[in-house]
Amino acid sequence: MIKIAPSILSADFTRLGEQAMAVEAAGADRIQIDVMDGRFVPNITFGVQAVECLRPLVHIPLEVHLMVEPPEDFIERFAAAGADTLIIHQEATPHLHRAVQHIHGLGKQAGVALNPSTPAAMLSEILGLLDLVLVMTVNPGFGGQEFIPETLGKIREVRARLSELRRGCDVEVDGGINRETAPRVVEAGADVLVAGSAIFDAPEGYAAAIRALRNTAVGNRSAR
Repeated sequence: MIKIAPSILSADFTRLGEQAMAVEAAGADRIQIDVMDGRFVPNITFGVQAVECLRPLVHIPLEVHLMVEPPEDFIERFAAAGADTLIIHQEATPHLHRAVQHIHGLGKQAGVALNPSTPAAMLSEILGLLDLVLVMTVNPGFGGQEFIPETLGKIREVRARLSELRRGCDVEVDGGINRETAPRVVEAGADVLVAGSAIFDAPEGYAAAIRALRNTAVGNRSAR
């Protein structure tokens, strides 16, 4: 089943709790919280308090995408705040295996993200330990960017390697996901779609936007 993860980076920050509850009611499978430090990426966004405030309001998983360096400095605090999944960047730490072990040791799911220019092979030694691989389909740091089509090959490569390992690991994509790009990434092997403006800015409302994304993607998967 294709899962939809609205990114609250595109939400109205003055109504964050309200909108998080609204996308849950509209059928979202999880919510992604993009944490940026102004160092690993050129923007600053949410901190631990955002997770603490949202945790009692929603019942679906909270997925924290740590665009920070070093991620080791943030793992325990976001885990304690209520994150269900912690995603760290391969490019942000030389001790990726240790960081993944740390996340699992806290009872959380561990994901690793790859920037558009980072090859899938960089995860070859750790892929069997992951719960999620996030393929960035834009350069991280800003919402509303245009999808990078060259990332499709990486999605296929990650999916093929996971199939070889027979691992039940999610392949998630983030960046420029809408009704046009969703079928392409699902055909390549993605099963979790992160979408920001395609949901929060949709004139037809959250439920219709989530349904349209999922139906478009499911139709494409059925045709494979």
